[in-house]
Amino acid sequence: MSTTAFTTASTTVLPADEMRPTLVGRSVELHPLEAHHAPSLLAAAADGELWNLKVTVVPGPETIGGYVDKAVQGREDGTVMPFVLVSRATGKVVGSTRFWKIDRANRKLEIGHTWLSASVQRSSINTEAKYLLLTFAFETMHCVRVQFTTDELNEKSRAAILRIGARQEGIVRHERIMPDGRKRNSVRFSIIDDEWPEVKAMLESKLARGPSA
Repeated sequence: MSTTAFTTASTTVLPADEMRPTLVGRSVELHPLEAHHAPSLLAAAADGELWNLKVTVVPGPETIGGYVDKAVQGREDGTVMPFVLVSRATGKVVGSTRFWKIDRANRKLEIGHTWLSASVQRSSINTEAKYLLLTFAFETMHCVRVQFTTDELNEKSRAAILRIGARQEGIVRHERIMPDGRKRNSVRFSIIDDEWPEVKAMLESKLARGPSA
């Protein structure tokens, strides 16, 4: 039985700059993050006061400027492709995500820095955003590996990464220092190019079932 019914997502690469693609799906659009998005990103993070979370880093009123500047500078350096997530239903920014650790020589990258406003966390937006990102990574950038990293303590994030078809590889001890000084152990997951066709079909099947997928 075919699992490719989800066919309305599209990818648009802006010809002037391959580091600024716009990815469009049914429920979400991923637009290149720019400096002018700072106020709308802060408003999205205020939905749930996400900057208070201890297992991830989400910008707050004091950190939004540096957060955006660092993301944009990473794009200028060629190692980061940051996005804002825009709900197609409301036209509002509802979160952020990015490609980073881009290694063109070895055709690999990481999807990370992903967060969503509390009010859309139970929707299909995250699944569709990951579908769009993975499609672009494997089919446009021709990656052989896409990885994900999350806090060992973040059970919700770990479960979400497994649900999109990634495989857990192991735990990286003291992988980073969190803003509160905690030495974080991180869980590493990946999808490789040989697995992408099966993962893609699974995600399309999920998305075809509708908004609650």
